[in-house]
Amino acid sequence: MRSLDLLERVVALLEREPAFAASPDARLRALHRALASDAHSAAREIARLRRWVALRDAMRNQLFAPIGALLLWGPQIALAIAAWRARCGGRVRAWLDATGELEALLSLATYAYEHPRDPFPRFASESEAPLFDARDLGHPLLAAAHCVRNDVRLSRDEPIAVVSGSNMSGKSTLLRAVGVAAAMAQAGAPVRAGALALTPLSLAASLRVVDSLQSGTSHFYAELERLRRIVDVARSPDAAPALFLIDEALHGTNSHDRAIGARAIVATLLESGAIGFVTTHDLALAAIADELAPRVRNVHFEDRLEDGRLVFDYRLRPGVVARSNALDLMRAVGLEVR
Repeated sequence: MRSLDLLERVVALLEREPAFAASPDARLRALHRALASDAHSAAREIARLRRWVALRDAMRNQLFAPIGALLLWGPQIALAIAAWRARCGGRVRAWLDATGELEALLSLATYAYEHPRDPFPRFASESEAPLFDARDLGHPLLAAAHCVRNDVRLSRDEPIAVVSGSNMSGKSTLLRAVGVAAAMAQAGAPVRAGALALTPLSLAASLRVVDSLQSGTSHFYAELERLRRIVDVARSPDAAPALFLIDEALHGTNSHDRAIGARAIVATLLESGAIGFVTTHDLALAAIADELAPRVRNVHFEDRLEDGRLVFDYRLRPGVVARSNALDLMRAVGLEVR
């Protein structure tokens, strides 16, 4: 009942918006016509269904229930709802699709209005594919005062980067910033960057993988399933080139198997024409870039210890990270490590 009430109000607002009906964009006019035309009004029909449902719920009232039984209230309401379904059921999916798309477009427009400094991306020609070339890339959910921006470039000549770095240094945030920028750009929104040039890309990511007690899936197996889907996307002949984002590749297994498995995955993605990032704590995985150079390269984030406190600058640098901070973090939270 509450869902119908909310949907009715949202659809009514979209129907009454004159900018959609008079828009020079044919897609916006088509979406508006899917909701409102001379023949029907989605908001009016949804309101009618909401009223029938409210009348049906009247039978839950203990005082009215005996009267309703005498009046055959339930069967009559059921027949009315069945008639509504016969008349409008075939249009419900189109109403929901149009409402969802208009809401998404309004959200993107709101973001563009609230962030006038974020530029719209430039889509490069297919001859440059695959390409993701960002200058001063940042994550849109970070406050401007704390957002450290980096230049990021993945191309046909240098398609893959292995990102090493210590805990909390910025590896996962970099992957999220790249993924959000690619998704927003292809949705038609501005991006949190100084400039972005890219070709159409199919996003595929392995981030925040979790195990499942109900399905009996371990963390490592869940990660393998995610990696298999990434490879499937990269190999798909019908999809755009893949942009993959793999956070802490195969960290659910031992170092020996991780190194062999990660190299095989990176080599497969490289052969498939994909571009992307692989992050790792295990410096043994940095050797993958040496073996597959120059098309695979190492980049890293650094940290330093100042007066017993870890300091991060979140700047992306070429090469392999030189130190780890795991023991320093353990000491910082009060664990005794000698």
